[in-house]
Amino acid sequence: MGLLFVLIALLSPRLGIVVLWAFTNYIDRSFNGFLVPLLGLLFLPWTTLMYVLVQAPAGRISFWGWLFVGIGVILDMSSYGQAATQGKSSGGSAVQTP
Repeated sequence: MGLLFVLIALLSPRLGIVVLWAFTNYIDRSFNGFLVPLLGLLFLPWTTLMYVLVQAPAGRISFWGWLFVGIGVILDMSSYGQAATQGKSSGGSAVQTP
């Protein structure tokens, strides 16, 4: 079951968060309420997933846990940068002017 989750999370961190939210109490143990994880799901999925995975089982985050959360931030910023670069290279606009 763990390997299946790793595959799901690597393919789509948002789907990984939804699976954790539906089948475990990791999200509830990591956050108070639903607004912050929902915003994380929408805007920073890698960071949210890493935070949940390092905080929920241990309860307290060590240096290595924060390192993984930092890797999540880098992955999120990388995906946003990649999307911006692809938008610029394709003309930046879907509307063609004559």
